[in-house]
Amino acid sequence: MRKLQIAADRKSEIFIDIDYLESIVSISKKHNQVLLIISAKMAKLVKLKNLSNVKILTVPDGEKQKDFQSLQKIWRELGKRNFSRADAIIGVGGGATTDLAGFAAASWLRGITWYAIPTSLAAMVDASIGGKTAINSPAGKNLIGAFFSPAAVYIDLQFLKTLPKRDISAGMAEVIKCGFISDKKILELVQKDILDFKEIIFRSIRVKVKVVNKDFKESKLREILNYGHTLGHAIEKHSKYQLRHGESVSIGLVFAAELSHLFGDLPIAVVNQHRSILSAFNLPTSYSKSALSELIKLMTSDKKVKNQKIRFIGLSKIGKPHWMESINTKQIEIAYERIAK
Repeated sequence: MRKLQIAADRKSEIFIDIDYLESIVSISKKHNQVLLIISAKMAKLVKLKNLSNVKILTVPDGEKQKDFQSLQKIWRELGKRNFSRADAIIGVGGGATTDLAGFAAASWLRGITWYAIPTSLAAMVDASIGGKTAINSPAGKNLIGAFFSPAAVYIDLQFLKTLPKRDISAGMAEVIKCGFISDKKILELVQKDILDFKEIIFRSIRVKVKVVNKDFKESKLREILNYGHTLGHAIEKHSKYQLRHGESVSIGLVFAAELSHLFGDLPIAVVNQHRSILSAFNLPTSYSKSALSELIKLMTSDKKVKNQKIRFIGLSKIGKPHWMESINTKQIEIAYERIAK
């Protein structure tokens, strides 16, 4: 087992390679009541012990759970059971579940303790780390939320064996992002024939922890973690979520690299490296040419837009991200042409 500590709104511990069942038992001993939130699909895959003070509540699968109806369902259960600040919530599942569970915890009694047990690679290295919790709204993804860290994150690597290859690949997009913005060693590890997930996950989380410890509420520095995400989020919504988050971010990473090369100092060799590493995991690196006008509209609703300007995180070299705050529509069009199909 490896452990990291994050000191943001509160001190949280992240345990890597730990048994999830033992973790649930340990949590149950610390609280009077525990509400365990899990998606319907995941509930069929895991074997949860019958603990007298743990109530299991199932929610829809995927992004469908991140809506007001699911949140109301949780609130009703918390009210029915008179949940107090001595009680806790556990989110077991992918990023959508930990987002939902965390926001429910943040909104009940202005904040009760919660824990994350991520079951997807993307949730292990990104969604469950850093205290961003949210539900979606018709206007966009993750627009209703709060910064509220879990007391602990428990990562059981055995869950990776249950994931389809597509989900592993989608999670690898966030891993690869961490390599490009901060830790070059990650890029070496992901190109090996046998992947050392324990080390890859540890190093990816460490990148995020270092950033979040300095800028919890994304006043500036934390925005570097959104490398590839400005276009990625727009593509995700444009595809009506048929593309996984990581698949959309993969396209966004290549676009951000192209933007950094065309209107910055990033060598073309690094742009090509983006394509080769992402493609090795069967991740997409291009998107429909005809979608650009709609994508630009979607990007204008991104949370990082300031003064009506679409802002991007770029790279000047591996490990050195920078802010691109004066990119105009024409430049977006030129860079998008390089990834269009």
